[in-house]
Amino acid sequence: MERRSFIRRAGAGVAAAAVAAPALGQTGQPEIRWRMASSFPKSLDTLFGSGDQLAKRVSDATGGKLQIRHFAGGEIVPPFQVLDAVQQGTVEAGHTVGYYYVGKNNAWALDTTLPFGLNARQMNAWLYFGGGQQLLREFYKEYGVVGFPMGSTGVQMGGWFRKELRGLADVKGLKFRIPGFGARVWAALGAVPQSLPAAEVYQALERGTIDATEFVGPYDDEKLGFYKVAKFYYYPAFWEPGPMVSLYINQKAWDGLPAEYRAIVEAAAAECNVTLTANYDAKNPPALQRLVNQGVQLRAFSPAVMQAAYQAAQDIYADERAKNPTFAKIYESWDKFRADQQRWFRVAELSMESFRPAAPGPAKGAAKK
Repeated sequence: MERRSFIRRAGAGVAAAAVAAPALGQTGQPEIRWRMASSFPKSLDTLFGSGDQLAKRVSDATGGKLQIRHFAGGEIVPPFQVLDAVQQGTVEAGHTVGYYYVGKNNAWALDTTLPFGLNARQMNAWLYFGGGQQLLREFYKEYGVVGFPMGSTGVQMGGWFRKELRGLADVKGLKFRIPGFGARVWAALGAVPQSLPAAEVYQALERGTIDATEFVGPYDDEKLGFYKVAKFYYYPAFWEPGPMVSLYINQKAWDGLPAEYRAIVEAAAAECNVTLTANYDAKNPPALQRLVNQGVQLRAFSPAVMQAAYQAAQDIYADERAKNPTFAKIYESWDKFRADQQRWFRVAELSMESFRPAAPGPAKGAAKK
């Protein structure tokens, strides 16, 4: 589907949801029941709640004729097997992130994020207007699924550490829960990456089975309670500059939908894409303040760690491109777009942000009311 026309239709479809229901109800459209498996627990009202939002919008816009029942991670399949369930038709849809499935092909990471990559806005720009979505959908076909962006968390935090990380020497042997290409970068620095779903991380951190974990950011991390067992909270997650959550739909189930229903699903996913990022931007600042009030100590990764991680990431990309044609094809588009975005953001966005005071107040000489 041509990207610009999709965006126009998505906006129009969401805006018209209130009037679409009675119209569809009069045309004799079929009643369809889907199941959607999530990789996320119900306790995360941001991530899991975005899937609930999608299901509600689709139901409202179809007059209840297309119902999507949303299941938390582990209720139907384990959190890291959602894509498999969609491929096999065990469920019609999955709400997850692509980099959980790099074991199938490392190109799946490009559907979510890569270290030192695109931020949330840039990722959307690449997907909708830079050819990213077209390339990824060609890739999805190999797995019998169709995919849609469902929202970004924005730049994530670097995670919770039981002990202070002063430099590269402290990385050696560090047992760190981290997925995707981030795991490969940390492994190159000497860490020992661990793969654990959200529901299992707290106990592992508490018992010392792992030394550190990353998840999302202050709002979700506070809910998961990591601050109770690890006091050092690092930033930024250079491996998660703008990770995209995705909706995957079984290709046969998608093809079986009436055209009107397909347009509504696309529009609802586009709305979730907007609201998830806005939700995090609204909720993270007060959550971070609450964590600091609880004694959490904020720490920035040292320049040595950041520089070593950046070089490791470039080496990993070069190696992957040389042996994985699918990754290389998508990466070429992604990397060129990233270079253009970095030049543009450096001109306006970053110069504006670097000028802002750390704690902005009223302008000097501002009129008093």
